[in-house]
Amino acid sequence: MQLGQYPDPVHTVAHLSDTHLLADGRLQYGVVDPERGVLLAIERIARMHPAPDAIVVTGDLADAGEPAAYARLKEIVEPAAAALGAQVVWVMGNHDERLAYSEGLFGEATDTSQDAVYDVNGLRIVSLDSTVPGYHHGELTRAQLDWLADVLATPSPHGTLLAMHHPPVPLPMSPAEAVIELYAQHELSEVLRGSDVRSVLAGHLHYSTYSTLAGIPVSVAAASCYTLDPAPRSALLHAVDGSTSITMTHLYQDRVVHTVVPLSESPQLYSVRAELADQLYALTPDDRRELLSRKDSAFDVAGDW
Repeated sequence: MQLGQYPDPVHTVAHLSDTHLLADGRLQYGVVDPERGVLLAIERIARMHPAPDAIVVTGDLADAGEPAAYARLKEIVEPAAAALGAQVVWVMGNHDERLAYSEGLFGEATDTSQDAVYDVNGLRIVSLDSTVPGYHHGELTRAQLDWLADVLATPSPHGTLLAMHHPPVPLPMSPAEAVIELYAQHELSEVLRGSDVRSVLAGHLHYSTYSTLAGIPVSVAAASCYTLDPAPRSALLHAVDGSTSITMTHLYQDRVVHTVVPLSESPQLYSVRAELADQLYALTPDDRRELLSRKDSAFDVAGDW
């Protein structure tokens, strides 16, 4: 039974980005513990209902491309995903190193582009490597674009999610980052136009933002380690130890919903008892409306939660 006019989503995807793990538990900038951010993210994801079909991590997995950092990240994420029945989708970022990334996560060291395709119960997820060895900006080679076009030539039963590190979006809140953006975004747009791609998931920016590419929604997840303040007082870029989050992606038959989920606990103002859900399901739609929507109901006036 459903409470509103929409059924449960067909697919649920947890979107985590920019974990930036360091080997041996080292701190970023002497302050930030990136492992704690990953642990908080996994703890949040484990609460979700419905549980995710996939956990997508869109790049900058390791801050310095260290083999031990990939080993630790895999040790944290993959057992937790298995317990949820979720597929893990890894994506290369500009801080990652292909040899260590491929060997640490897949057991085979290679310096070739790390592109992959996953089938998650009829939902296709494509991991696209937008990195340029030795640089922080992003590019896609002609060979990659042709490969992607070939993959997308055959539609998937439930469509496709494209996961990449560098987001194909304008950057009005951080124009300095345009120097390290994804170059030649129009070339990717040409490949995606008319395809079954339902959304593009990306990271890199360390703050959440949204746009479209070829009419397709683009969702950029903030980092789990630290974030950039998109409205600093007087700085070109201003990194802060706070406001970290993940994004939950819910796919319905005809639409996609993206929701930012903070990782840190905030002071509680009120809480509605979980048991109320069972009571709501037992009521008729009219009775539920009278209880929750009517302004003078006991729930609204007396705070009977």
